Amino acid sequence: MIFDFACLQISSLWERLLGAIGDAAGGVLGRMLEAVRTVFEGDPETRRQVSFSVAIIALSAKMAKADGIVSEAEVKAFQQIFDFPDEEARNVARLYNLARQDVAGYEAYALKLAGLCSPGAGDNCPMLENVVDGLFHIAKADGLVHEDELVFLGRIADIFHINEAHFRRIMARHVHLDGADPYLVLGVSPQDDFSKIRKQYRLLVSEHHPDRLIARGVPVALHTAANERMAALNAAYAAISKERRAA
Repeated sequence: MIFDFACLQISSLWERLLGAIGDAAGGVLGRMLEAVRTVFEGDPETRRQVSFSVAIIALSAKMAKADGIVSEAEVKAFQQIFDFPDEEARNVARLYNLARQDVAGYEAYALKLAGLCSPGAGDNCPMLENVVDGLFHIAKADGLVHEDELVFLGRIADIFHINEAHFRRIMARHVHLDGADPYLVLGVSPQDDFSKIRKQYRLLVSEHHPDRLIARGVPVALHTAANERMAALNAAYAAISKERRAA
């Protein structure tokens, strides 16, 4: 789960917003974000949460459309990472279907999310890394990550100020172009001694621990993506440990 609608408890809001924009795509979704800003002008935290949810739905739909076809597997993958109460299913589906009509406009939503990261977070913001993990989850749902999807994800990473080396590490958790590379996942080299690798692994585990994410202001709703990342780090460390013991 990347985002939990239940914490908002604003069913009527979604009805009002979706009723106001009709069924057109493109700039209409941008007008929805503007409507969120206006409706919650005096409530910045709720505005932040709603803006985040709208941007995540739109980016998820456009991620699925990046290779030209939105598959059933990709829709199911979106549902796996985006939790919402049953009563909001129709509203979420309507927004998702608006966004998935084409890829146009995705950069605006990425910029919206980038602006929601904690001030002073700098490059490689943990919250935005969780978002990229979630988008990779959707991209690989149909069995492979298409070249156009990698271009889409690379552009998202650029907007999020995730540097190239860090993006390669994220990608290594999801895409194994030349076989799984546990060293790349941990950001170490096969030439490094095991004590250095262990130190790097422990640092990464500390940085991505749920308590640390909460302290940094990363929404609780993003922690499932973080848990998936932790599983990848653990698996990479276990693979290297096994390899070194066998050597």
